[in-house]
Parts: sequence; structure tokens; C-alpha cells
Amino acid sequence: MSQPPLSRHIQVLERILKVQLFNRSSRLVELTPGGSAFLEEARRIVHMVDSALITARAASEGQQGRLTIGFTAASLYRFVPDLITRLQDALPGIQLQLRETVSAHLVEGLLSNALDMAILRPPVHRAEFRHRQVACETLLVCSPESVPEHERPRRLADFDRLPLVMYDPEKARYFHDLVSGLLTSARSQPRVTQQLAQIHSILIMVGAGHGFAIVPESASALRPQGVAFTVLEGVPPVVELHAAWREEHSNPALPHVLAVLETAQ
Repeated sequence: MSQPPLSRHIQVLERILKVQLFNRSSRLVELTPGGSAFLEEARRIVHMVDSALITARAASEGQQGRLTIGFTAASLYRFVPDLITRLQDALPGIQLQLRETVSAHLVEGLLSNALDMAILRPPVHRAEFRHRQVACETLLVCSPESVPEHERPRRLADFDRLPLVMYDPEKARYFHDLVSGLLTSARSQPRVTQQLAQIHSILIMVGAGHGFAIVPESASALRPQGVAFTVLEGVPPVVELHAAWREEHSNPALPHVLAVLETAQ
């Protein structure tokens, strides 16, 4: 910009601000104290505008923003903490919000867009959802430590007529149906002593001597007192965990999170 229009712009700015920005003489032009203060703030504003542009672009591309993940308590034993660590390392600009609830509420949260993604047990029977298996665990036998090792069940057939702390058929339907199906296939008929919804409650009952139980491998991370864990022999990894999300979602961060899930398997 040449000198005359630059001078006019400065004069207009001074009239708007009602502040003299420069001391002018025939040999020198220098900032006044007001001009120096204005220059510092002007530079800060320009930096904020540049930063706002970068942030807006990153958010629109899914590199920054917020993503809400719902999960059940059982998935918190191992998978969810590992997932959060991977996501924070790979996507530091995305703020993760966690919501612990029951499976039915996870579905409701996805439908209402209160959740961007849910970690839950199959099956996922909703046309609006897409889902992907993210983990598959083996099953463990839970025995009271007071029971001698040679008397503890190791195979499905060993549970026949033994006391069993079982899952609630309504509140823990996935594990109830899974364990019931495995026992039926082995023609094993244990004696059910209790039916509970939460795995940690089942472990407490086993530790108190109320029977045996079959739990996912991740439950051993709870380290309950009085409980011994052994692998359930003859059964491959069958305990599935899925990530589900709405097919028509509006969060640009979600594809990046799903990409991290894909590479983690």
C-alpha cells in the first residue's frame, strides 16, 4: 500500500477509536502509548481469528470436537479403558464423554442422538444402526476358594447338579442365554441358586460359597475375595462385544473413532 492511502486509513481508524495512534513529525513517526496498547491487542485478535479458523476446519473434518460413548458396566472391566487410551493417543483433539448405563438405555441413547456410539452385547436388531464386533472373550469358571481344586468344575459337563449362580433372564439376557445354551448343548443341568443381573454381584455370591458361576474373562480384573478363576475347557472365545452407531449420524468425529477401532483389531 502506498503512503497516501495508508495515512488516510490510519486517520480514519484514529477517528473511530478517538485515540491518537502515532506521533508524527517531519522526520519521525512513532507509536503513542495508546497506539502501542492497540497494536498488542490487534495482534492478539488476529491470532484468535486464525486460531478460530483452524479450530473450525478441524471440527468440520472430525479432528476436533466431542463424542459421547455409552457402555455397560461389564465392558468397563477391560475393553473400555483400553479403548479410551487408544482414542486419546490417536485423536487428542476429540473430547470423549462417557455414559455408563444398561443395555436398553444404550439403544435409546443412540436413537435419540444422546449417544454417538455404544459399546454393548449383541444382537443389535435395529435397521437404523450399524455395528461392528470389537472384542471376543473366553469364559472362565468361578469357584469358591474354599472348594478344593480337584472338585472345581472345568468343563460344561462338570456343572451337572452343581449349585450355579446364574444370570437374570431379563436384566442380563445376553449372558443368561449364552450360558444356558452352552449348558444345554452339553446336557448339563446345574442347580440354580440365584439369578443376578450384575457380574460383580455374582462374584460376591460365589465368594460367599453360594455356588459356582461362568463369567467372561475380563471379570477376573475385579479380583473378588474368596473366588478362584479357571478357564472353561472345551469352549472357544464366544463372549462378543460390539460397537454400534446410527447409520445416519451427524458427528464428523465418529468416522475417525471407527477407524481407530478398525486398526485396533
